[in-house]
Amino acid sequence: MGCLRNSPCHNREMKPHPWNESFTWEPHTARSGVVTQSQLDQFDELGYFVVENVYSPDELAELTRITDEAEEEAIAELKKQDGERFLISENGAITFAGQLVRQKPEIRPFVKNKTILGICADLIGPNVRMYHDQAVYKMTEKPRRFPWHQDNGYLYVEPQHYLTCWIALTDATIHNGCPQVVPGIHKDGTLAHYYVDTLGFECFEEPPVAPLVAEVKAGGAVFFSSLTPHLTGPNFTDSTRKAYIVQYAASDARVLEGNADAGESTGSHAISEEPRGIAVLENGVPTV
Repeated sequence: MGCLRNSPCHNREMKPHPWNESFTWEPHTARSGVVTQSQLDQFDELGYFVVENVYSPDELAELTRITDEAEEEAIAELKKQDGERFLISENGAITFAGQLVRQKPEIRPFVKNKTILGICADLIGPNVRMYHDQAVYKMTEKPRRFPWHQDNGYLYVEPQHYLTCWIALTDATIHNGCPQVVPGIHKDGTLAHYYVDTLGFECFEEPPVAPLVAEVKAGGAVFFSSLTPHLTGPNFTDSTRKAYIVQYAASDARVLEGNADAGESTGSHAISEEPRGIAVLENGVPTV
């Protein structure tokens, strides 16, 4: 893991990740015809944008059927754990069902959605791999603090910028736990992250600028950089907020290995070596 695991969890200051020695944010150009240059300009400036109606109602229903099944399996596993929780997953509060592309091949057409792949081409390039996926269901929230984090703060990937697609399976609002992002920080690359017990990794407790709320209707998606600090807020409603989160990276991206506290990385491996992912674009053409 490329994170500062043993640092104290108080009085933290925002600072670069030890392996982030030089980073330059490169602007993006709309070429796919899927999104506008204005949307990509917002992504470059703020670190995110929202696209509604990525999936049709029928597609959304089938995708949700698959993730509901995965969530039931995740709950069954949690019930075997002490206190019905594991790491940051907790039965009745928040569940994570990961590696669905690997475990449920019927979900693969959804990660190769035409709109998503066009955005991948514009924001990553012609050769793209689905790197990680998980369904996250948030129930009526138990009181807890939520960690601000960058996705590249969990596993340190080079190139540092890859794409997270946060798909709303139910309407996501400020009332039930939609994403919130801290704008502009992505331009500085990966920040140092610290582990907070039961919550996960975070890069700061209080954002340096006012966060922006990214509400999205069911079937739409929030697209943000792996370098955009974000969190999802509490669910104050009586219904479960459902999301399917898919991450896409350049096919030749590599995960750095070692302990950032100890200095330079001790090695790396290609994301293509990880069995949880699949190629989705090759030379700009969707894979079969």
